[in-house]
Amino acid sequence: MTAQTTAQQYELTMSAGQRVDHEVIAGLVERGARVLDIGCGDGALLAMLEQSRDIDGRGIELSPQGVAQAVGRGLAVIQGDADRDLVNYADDSFDYVILSQTIQATYNPRIVLEHLLRIGRHVIVSLPNFGHWRIRLQMLVFGRMPVTKNLPYHWYDTPNIHFCTIRDFVGLCDELDAEIEQAVALNHYGQRIPFRAPWWFWNVFGEQAVFLLERGKR
Repeated sequence: MTAQTTAQQYELTMSAGQRVDHEVIAGLVERGARVLDIGCGDGALLAMLEQSRDIDGRGIELSPQGVAQAVGRGLAVIQGDADRDLVNYADDSFDYVILSQTIQATYNPRIVLEHLLRIGRHVIVSLPNFGHWRIRLQMLVFGRMPVTKNLPYHWYDTPNIHFCTIRDFVGLCDELDAEIEQAVALNHYGQRIPFRAPWWFWNVFGEQAVFLLERGKR
């Protein structure tokens, strides 16, 4: 069964306190896959995947508190830094490598994505879209850095270093010859935009996006 077929068959059900992008990611992962979740936080996504997709999961988390919480769930999580430690993983070590709402907080997003494409047969990246119309409107009307549900920090205390838009990320994928197998955009209400549209449309109306990638063939 392909990842695309799995995604089509998987029902996105929302439960209390569950992140929307986690639901989408779960639908992209094949059952029984070897998975590395980078920046896994308290391990919520890994735990969800182990329960629903029966994966062989591993995690990396920078925060000692997050590592402790994930280990407390019985997960195989170690402390590590996406910017420094991915070089230690061999090529094709995992079926899926996941970077969920984290790429904008790395110092070198391009190098991180290069490592992801090297380490995993498939790469799943979710990110907040800084090009969403609500952000554009806040900038236009108030002239201040926006604070939203998906970007909840003020400019002076944000962990995010490299804000990007959906089109920015697509451009980076093109530069790295990464093939976009599937992409999902979610609107302000966390609902999946149910139709194909040009990137500029998703760039305006998608508040966040999830990409399933693999290395280019050439």
